[in-house]
Amino acid sequence: MLRNRRIVLVEDDSIMGGSLVQRLELEGARVLWLKQMVRALGAIRTPNAPIDAVVCDIALPDGSGEELFATLARTSTPPPFLFITGQGGISQAVRLMKAGAADYVTKPFDMSVFLERLGLLVGNRKSPSPTDDFPPLLGVSSAARQIEALIDKAAANDQPVLIRGGPGTGKDLVARRIHDLSDRRVTPFVTVDLVREADADAALFGSASGFGTVRDGTLFLQAVGRMGAEVQSRLLDRLDQGGEARLIAACGTDLEALIQDGRFSAELFLRLAQNEIPIPPLGTRPQDAIWLLHQLFRKLGPRQAPQVEGISTLCEEAVRTHDWPGGGRELRTRLLRGLAMATGSLLQPSDLFPEHQAGPGEFLSLAQAREAAERVQIITALDRTGGQIGEAARLLRISRTTLWEKMQRLGLSGL
Repeated sequence: MLRNRRIVLVEDDSIMGGSLVQRLELEGARVLWLKQMVRALGAIRTPNAPIDAVVCDIALPDGSGEELFATLARTSTPPPFLFITGQGGISQAVRLMKAGAADYVTKPFDMSVFLERLGLLVGNRKSPSPTDDFPPLLGVSSAARQIEALIDKAAANDQPVLIRGGPGTGKDLVARRIHDLSDRRVTPFVTVDLVREADADAALFGSASGFGTVRDGTLFLQAVGRMGAEVQSRLLDRLDQGGEARLIAACGTDLEALIQDGRFSAELFLRLAQNEIPIPPLGTRPQDAIWLLHQLFRKLGPRQAPQVEGISTLCEEAVRTHDWPGGGRELRTRLLRGLAMATGSLLQPSDLFPEHQAGPGEFLSLAQAREAAERVQIITALDRTGGQIGEAARLLRISRTTLWEKMQRLGLSGL
């Protein structure tokens, strides 16, 4: 019942904790043991992989299990909690059950009873899927888990896949995950980005690219909406003929409009969308924005700003309420700039959003407002062009050199 289940144990007693970890691992569970509420809060809120259950002592050295559960519940739905309490804490445990906790056991308890209660708790959750051996791809929200389920389904067959999403939503990551989970994982994964290709026909059908090199692997076609009518027709013919390669295509959110305008083949759309994976904007998934912030901070913080020890709760709230028009790419860019500008030990909202520094009743200067507007436009243009500076400069109607200089001045050169 517990095999391959991910369990977080929050217990400060070394003897009790060690005993539980040993037994849970013998049952096949993967256990993360934490001894403080503050560490458990971060680990549960932004996990490296989905958590099946939390086993938590009510009495902790820096707070209580009740505080931990209540804090998590304010912003998301916590994993199932099994609380451990002494006889005197039964009324508190009952109160937690009414608040949404799954179950509790009282000390001292028989290990078989504990395992039975925990087994019943995780047994009500879905069985592990192939992606459970991989870390979360786009986040830990219910929307992100639904995407993981669609990835599982797509990886189990060889039909074409259409990934749809706006700028910076991770369409390329989804394509790669499908390939890595499929039977083709040891074959080539070839990417053709039509934003970067002047000749789409040659990029797809030339002997040295696209179908000419992928063999029995996966061909990932980015920005499929940019194909001209002749290339669309040729791709449709290729799909009709069959072949060894598997096709994964990606597009923005405007494909229906292109079909209505006659600029994209409805028949090709139906062929590509046999496995369709829509990715909601990051701005509609605040829990995933917080998760991504912490993932990037762990990766970039020690190298870019070792003096910054963590992220303030005010900064998390600012990230939660931002609409993220540039998706994950914008978040990464703002974090890099924030790490470079931070002066304290914790990252603050003003580090990530310097354009919001004006206080109540105050105005940004025209120079500050212009800089904030330019930053958003540049991020959007780079997202739309897949990071191609020349193409982004064309959209912004400035020279490549001017764009590069602005990126340097605005702290966007790491984008």
